[in-house]
Amino acid sequence: MPDDREDINLAERSLELDSIELAAAIFGSGDQNIHLLEKEFRVTAVCRGSVLRFTGEQRDVDAAARAVDGMVTLMENHTPLEEQTVRYCISLARGGEEKRLRELNDDFVAVTAKGRPIHPKTLGQKEYLSAIRANSITFGVGPAGTGKTYLAVAMAVKAFKSKDVSRIILTRPAVEAGEKLGFLPGDLQNKVDPYLRPLYDGLFDLLGAETFQKLVEKQAIEVAPLAYMRGRTLDDSFIILDEAQNTTREQMKMFLTRLGFGSKIVITGDVTQIDLPDDKVSGLKDAVRVLDGVKDIAICRLTAADVVRHALVQEIISAYERSAQKKEVKKPTRQIQGRYHQRKN
Repeated sequence: MPDDREDINLAERSLELDSIELAAAIFGSGDQNIHLLEKEFRVTAVCRGSVLRFTGEQRDVDAAARAVDGMVTLMENHTPLEEQTVRYCISLARGGEEKRLRELNDDFVAVTAKGRPIHPKTLGQKEYLSAIRANSITFGVGPAGTGKTYLAVAMAVKAFKSKDVSRIILTRPAVEAGEKLGFLPGDLQNKVDPYLRPLYDGLFDLLGAETFQKLVEKQAIEVAPLAYMRGRTLDDSFIILDEAQNTTREQMKMFLTRLGFGSKIVITGDVTQIDLPDDKVSGLKDAVRVLDGVKDIAICRLTAADVVRHALVQEIISAYERSAQKKEVKKPTRQIQGRYHQRKN
């Protein structure tokens, strides 16, 4: 890469990788990973066998080396080195926090039906899991792709298998149907399946379709719309409320008060994707405000840095966040004029 810096400012640093295969993984398909490191840190990278050498200014060379250390850690964590994960390593390396990625290896959650181990992929996810373990009620608030729902389902399955709870209950508001499911064709299961499908996906991955079906038949797993939670007390259960941004204030209060003895609740949602009518206040936004600081309730805020989907998803989320901030700044203050009628005696 072109460089107009004086040679006296250039430094070199060599890293001995464990194998040529590891070096190939670090470089990535078509050398895309190493090109990203070169671009972000303004260094030049050369690989000879299993030895990777960086050339550039000292601080840039050191930062690039720290990023590679983080990439190796993620590979040990069975995390593919895609653009998003490499960028995550780069962001941590800039702040000197790449060594914290080793904490992810120690945080084992569960094993999927196909034998794949599940670990948190970001530090934000790790803090989210720690909050679920330590509290009776945990709010996971953040954009799409941060693993809020999947990790909550994984924790529910783990609690069920270890007999910490006797059943798993998954629910979400059927906003698209206005909670008036009686007008849809079929029995209850046919009516609610389209709205609960994202919850099924996580359970299928973790349990396998056959095991999942058996547990549903035994009523050890219940997947139902939020409207069917009213009037119940849920003891000895792991309860997940997904898409909570689409609950009203009244629905959220109703749901939270279902908590019974020996139970744990996880509430997930994205406050930037509210589908409620304009005159309705999101129950999630209201609960996060009202319950902040209450003992045994944790509020975890995941960000675009925790997105584990395609790198473009992270860019889209950031763009919408910037747009929302601009709109908030420009929003005019409305003055509401009221009329008062004074009764004459």
